[in-house]
Amino acid sequence: MLTFFSLLRPIWRVRLIFCVGLLLAGCTSYIPRENVNLAPTGNPYEDTIKVVTIPLPVIAASPNEGITSGGLTAFLGHNRREEVIAMLAPQVNYNENFGVTASLYGAFYPSPERNLEFNLSQSDRVNQDYELRVRDTSLLGKKLELNGFFFKMVDGSSRFFGFNAKSPEQKETNYANDEFGYTVSAGYQIGTHYQVTVGDRYRNVNIRHGAFSQLPYIKDKFSSTDVPGIDGFNTHALRISLSYSTLDNRDTPSYGGYTRISFEPTIKELGGAGDYRHYEVEAKGYIPLDKARFISVFRLMYNQTLGADVPFMEQSILGGESTLRGYGRNRFIDNSFFLCNLEERIRLFRWEVFGVTADWEVAPFMDFGAVMESLDKASYANFEFNPGIGFRAIVRPNIIGRIDLGVGKDGPAVFVGLGYPF
Repeated sequence: MLTFFSLLRPIWRVRLIFCVGLLLAGCTSYIPRENVNLAPTGNPYEDTIKVVTIPLPVIAASPNEGITSGGLTAFLGHNRREEVIAMLAPQVNYNENFGVTASLYGAFYPSPERNLEFNLSQSDRVNQDYELRVRDTSLLGKKLELNGFFFKMVDGSSRFFGFNAKSPEQKETNYANDEFGYTVSAGYQIGTHYQVTVGDRYRNVNIRHGAFSQLPYIKDKFSSTDVPGIDGFNTHALRISLSYSTLDNRDTPSYGGYTRISFEPTIKELGGAGDYRHYEVEAKGYIPLDKARFISVFRLMYNQTLGADVPFMEQSILGGESTLRGYGRNRFIDNSFFLCNLEERIRLFRWEVFGVTADWEVAPFMDFGAVMESLDKASYANFEFNPGIGFRAIVRPNIIGRIDLGVGKDGPAVFVGLGYPF
């Protein structure tokens, strides 16, 4: 994810750490465990922590935010098996729309079953992002998986073009979504491959002026009658899902399949803006060739939103770094969407620099999808076809840096982030 973001917007501010940084000057040092408040083990191999320090430039671009530049220093902590167990990355960057932004991103992997990520980010103008993400799969004999995501953020680059697949670029408006909330879930493993997950999601959203004065403000072009939720809204939703997975790795899979069916009702009596429901089906597959040097990847996804007066930010949405990569975030909005992503991940070489071993990939891709009132009303003419190419650097088992360039009808779009797009 290089925004924390948004690692994803939410977690995406640590730009180009691996895609550029391993080419630049760095150094390796060893820190005694007691200096970071870890008790000595008595094992000389474990009583010091290897830290690779890499100073980097920050260069990023996205359709909604524009160009960002600056600098950061990445600190990568390793265990004795040479796996990255911690990353800390303070940075300062500049964007003409948001001014100077100071950020601190951290990721900690104390064991394969536990991880924690956080981001602290504040800009001169409009934007801020404070996030905490935790995961623990060590409980009940590793059958119970707990996840939590907590956030307070303001995104002054948000866009709204209107509803349906034909919303024209000429209707583009800007706003800032000022929101806070959480998502928590508990998943229980059934047998080898199945998992049942229950969760709770809360979101409080206020809509105010964004950072792009050259674009019309959303409330100057649309009313609350036309766009539910434009005056702000609350969401409080429960969620239940059933998934089936044969993936060989959660974060960097090279083989297997994954399917998930989810149902999420938002309930007015629990504090939601209304009574509406989300239904979602997702299927992913990973097919390796030549000892996983080539990995063919696909994803199929369908999302349906049912109910009256559903807030516009809660409807079915396409566009951005993980759906249609030829467009900015939230480009298309309607009652449902269908999405297909095809990608060929090709490992070019494996390279060790400053004690960090990374797999370098190129990934040509094709995204196509459309929003619609319902699946039976889908029209071929409404589908968007976004070809593109991605560049990835993977530090196994859990860190991926990527750059994706997609092309849509509005022009090219570039995304920089952490984690695979799907």
